[in-house]
Amino acid sequence: MTTINTNNAATSATLGSTVSGSLSQADFLKLMTAQLQAQDPTHPVDNTQFVSQMAQFSQLSNSQDLLTAVNGLTSSLNTSMQTSQVLGSAGLVNRQVMVPSTTLSYGGSKVTGAASVGTAGDVTVKITDAAGNVVRTMDLGNQNSGLAQFSWDGTDNSGHAAATGTYNVTATSNGSSLETYAAGTVTAVGYGGNSVGTYLQVSGIGGVPLAQVAQIL
Repeated sequence: MTTINTNNAATSATLGSTVSGSLSQADFLKLMTAQLQAQDPTHPVDNTQFVSQMAQFSQLSNSQDLLTAVNGLTSSLNTSMQTSQVLGSAGLVNRQVMVPSTTLSYGGSKVTGAASVGTAGDVTVKITDAAGNVVRTMDLGNQNSGLAQFSWDGTDNSGHAAATGTYNVTATSNGSSLETYAAGTVTAVGYGGNSVGTYLQVSGIGGVPLAQVAQIL
């Protein structure tokens, strides 16, 4: 009776450990061993039932081996795809791309940007300095849906040259704010992990995920 109670306790503990997770091969063997040790000698486990349990164990083993193989293959494919994407994006180095940005970096030469137009309408772009003062207002006129590009030559509303530096840019149409973009030269390509993926280092803007590139100029 002591042996049977001990084995039953072991069986309960094993079952308890698998309630919140999957049944491993070790757990399955523990259950079968405990069952054999705790069986009534006058009524041993039926052969058919025992063979069925062994078949279940074999199926469990094969399923776990298959899952391990699939996980390994998936990891290998992901690594290969990531490498291919980074290498493929290397061709963008020294090319200009249009990426989301709320600022424009003016260094003495023309700056290109864009506004994302959802519904066709008159688009107005405003460029302000760090203090919020309006430096330049540009009316792009009626624009169709899509990216409406604009260029800023670095002059203010009075025609005077603005100082070099970083300026804020906003765009509106039909009273609604629009998402703005800025063009910059790709200086490097890298991989930022699963959360970021392949990214581009864009001059005047910084690191930008490849998926956010709106246009290649």
